[in-house]
Amino acid sequence: MAAHFDLLKTDTVTAARRGRLRTRHGVVETPIFMPVGTQGTVKAITPVHLKEIGAQIILGNTYHLNIRPGSELVRELGGLHRFMGWDGPILTDSGGFQVFSLAKLRDIREDGIAFQSHLDGAKLFLGPREVMGIQQNLGSDIAMVIDECPPWPCERDACAQAVARSYRWAKQCREIATESGFLAAGHHVFAIAQGSTFDDLRREAAESLAALDFPGYAVGGVSVGEPEPEMLKQVGATTPWLPADKPRYTMGLGTPPQILKMIALGVDMFDCVMPTRVARNGLAFTPDGPMNLRNERHRTDPRPIVEGLDNYTCRTFSRAYLRHLVMADEMLAGTLITIHNLHFYLDLVAQARAHIEAGDYGPWHRAWVERYEAGVAARTAGAQ
Repeated sequence: MAAHFDLLKTDTVTAARRGRLRTRHGVVETPIFMPVGTQGTVKAITPVHLKEIGAQIILGNTYHLNIRPGSELVRELGGLHRFMGWDGPILTDSGGFQVFSLAKLRDIREDGIAFQSHLDGAKLFLGPREVMGIQQNLGSDIAMVIDECPPWPCERDACAQAVARSYRWAKQCREIATESGFLAAGHHVFAIAQGSTFDDLRREAAESLAALDFPGYAVGGVSVGEPEPEMLKQVGATTPWLPADKPRYTMGLGTPPQILKMIALGVDMFDCVMPTRVARNGLAFTPDGPMNLRNERHRTDPRPIVEGLDNYTCRTFSRAYLRHLVMADEMLAGTLITIHNLHFYLDLVAQARAHIEAGDYGPWHRAWVERYEAGVAARTAGAQ
């Protein structure tokens, strides 16, 4: 397999890594945050906005796009890139997590997962061949294997079965991607290491998948209800056993401090709906913690959300105006705050890349997290 990931530098104090990932639709500088475009759109903003704030790669979802509008229709219309007007790289989640969240509507079998559509109750099935076929229809630059995500808490025997089943499915996904020419055409397939809170199962999953030589790897099964210290422990129990010369992705995370902490554990790629979801409720990210623009204190405030942050929202609009839009329930509020929040995340990982290159990631990220968490604590105390 041709090299597609360059590990440019590793921090000497932490496990933070600076890398470069090549895909069919462009180069991705890591560490990187991926805005979530589950149904072929990053909610509230356009691909032009995404380019302007520095998005390099976005995420789509196999489960949702296959249910609506259907992967075959997307293929007929030129693939997901053309369909949604985004010419950069796209990673597609296999849908395993969505099926996990539909626990009452699904049945895990040895050949895949049978479930009911959350839209109309129709009977559906996702196995390795279905998942890879859908992602081939979409034209994904990075396709995720299907896996079984154990719940938290989880009994050890059930977790061990999930790890073994996920390995078998991953192996089948890789074989299908090879036989179909998907890998040879320059698409990538990432495996997903499960293991819940069991360190030995985490290692077993990582090492067995590493032996299959995937183009990349993900840490799965985190942020499924466990407390943050346990979540970080699971990530730290997985990354040391993943190949150093392949990109590492933690799925569905997280807050800005969590991302910096996981970069310190050796993770390269992240996605999360948080910055877009909370934006639609009037919450904006700042270096001193989230800012609730509904608060009365912002009614006459002429300042931008974050002084000096170079995005359209902060260059143009005051907190007072944004609060007005939020309180008036104007759609523009969601768009403007989403632009800011995503740029805040993207700027944060750009800073992380610069500090890894400079060799001071350890002290910089600790100081950044300390300031953010102190701001959260102050706002919480002020609200009491």
